[in-house]
Amino acid sequence: MREYPGKRRRRNEQRALPDAALTFASQWQWPVVPGAGLEPQRRSRRDRTQDRTQETTAQPRDRGCACPYAECAVPGAHPYDPGVLAATTDPRMVRWWWERQPDAPVLLATGGRAPSAVSLPAVTAARALARLDRLGVRTGPVVATPERWALLVAGYGYEELGELLGEHGWVPAALGFHGEGGYLALPPSQTGAGRVRWERAPRPAPDGGAPWLPPVASVVDVLVAAVAAAPGGGRFVG
Repeated sequence: MREYPGKRRRRNEQRALPDAALTFASQWQWPVVPGAGLEPQRRSRRDRTQDRTQETTAQPRDRGCACPYAECAVPGAHPYDPGVLAATTDPRMVRWWWERQPDAPVLLATGGRAPSAVSLPAVTAARALARLDRLGVRTGPVVATPERWALLVAGYGYEELGELLGEHGWVPAALGFHGEGGYLALPPSQTGAGRVRWERAPRPAPDGGAPWLPPVASVVDVLVAAVAAAPGGGRFVG
């Protein structure tokens, strides 16, 4: 029986999130949990066509968070049920979650033995990455939404981070830190911030294991400087 390309594409799209969640959890040992996701909506064929051509816009049209909080600050991109403490690398649990919620964003529970991250505005992040490249600093995967990028780094403790930032005397307000107890949406999730994608794709180990991640100490100085120099970067005095 002939399979039409459109049907194959839809099936692949439906499998993208569950397959990604399984790769992160079972192959890379990154603990994941479903995000709250966006509320369902009825779409006409014309609207769906427009959505496909505008999938990187900052806010999916007419869609809010599926959680019960009307003023949700991070629509779709936070744990709801279960909470972040339920994050796991168990493939059986991951399969069960995404069988029930195939459109749920994939959230990484950051910190500890899992990756941590540092996030900053997209334009500033692009400049910071270019600076790191010029300095010969090796970077790991970079997660991107239309407004913000996040550099994945090896898990750090807040004591270590505090010592690094203490050397600057201040912390730029636009920097975000995703360490122990935090979470980060991973590709190919769709959240209220837009489509989550890889700006720099992960390079799995030769055996298929987790990608290499840099220590936060190797990138944080450049990120702090980039945000401080950006218009409206802002500073918090330490």
